[in-house]
Amino acid sequence: MLKQRVLSAIVMIAFALVALFGLPPLPFTIALSAIVVLAMWEWAQFVGFKRPIARAIVAFVVTCLLFFPMVASTDYIRAARFLTDATTPLLFLGCIWWCIALGLVVSYPNSAKGWQHSVSAKFIFGFCTLIPFLIGVLALRFYQYPLNQYQGTYLLLYVFLLVWGADSGAYFVGRAIGKRKLAPKVSPGKSWEGAIGGVLTSAVIAGGFLQFAPNVFGREIETVSFIVLSIMTVAVSVLGDLSESMFKRQAGIKDSSNLIPGHGGILDRIDSLTAAVPVFATGFFFLV
Repeated sequence: MLKQRVLSAIVMIAFALVALFGLPPLPFTIALSAIVVLAMWEWAQFVGFKRPIARAIVAFVVTCLLFFPMVASTDYIRAARFLTDATTPLLFLGCIWWCIALGLVVSYPNSAKGWQHSVSAKFIFGFCTLIPFLIGVLALRFYQYPLNQYQGTYLLLYVFLLVWGADSGAYFVGRAIGKRKLAPKVSPGKSWEGAIGGVLTSAVIAGGFLQFAPNVFGREIETVSFIVLSIMTVAVSVLGDLSESMFKRQAGIKDSSNLIPGHGGILDRIDSLTAAVPVFATGFFFLV
């Protein structure tokens, strides 16, 4: 099992680096859209669609819904213009959704009474989780692309390292001193001590980047506001993890799928990032 996890992780990292550094805007958008389609295929289980044909229909519909806007916006995509009058509200929608998700997670299982039998509500939750994530990744990856093709790559990698580093910090602190459960009815393994350890780790990572790689963000960054944004990003990434755990628990499943040997599914790997990316992107482009 461990060998399988390690091999899968190596393959995923290799593909991610090739995509981040090697793909221009249109192929990257297509590849990321394919990941979103697979993630929504997994999300269909949360809705209650267990049969393969039903989930295949969901994936087909999502493919069509992504394909037609991409065809209509091909010129914008090739020009790396991802924050437009049409997409920016969707990025903001992601931030609003995670405020709502906080209430759902905190009040679970009572909150489930309002949505557990609603197919439309659970699909709306999936849309609000994955589409702002898609837009946020594209906006960050191709930030200042005409001036520097890799400026956005470093920015997006920063978000990944921030979330993964904070997750590691939370794990080790939680293992060492974790006693108070963060959300026992959703994810019994997480503790408040671990969450605080993750937040402190994110502050260290943010401060280190500003100190030793100040040009990685492509413009002047105010230190305090950027560290606050990084801490908020990590805090909401925990919510992304808890939210997916809530939906899996309600659906009675352990992993979102078995697409990734030893790791579960797409959603199991990107749950934290689906929350972190739109929040960071909103703060980076419009607040700091």
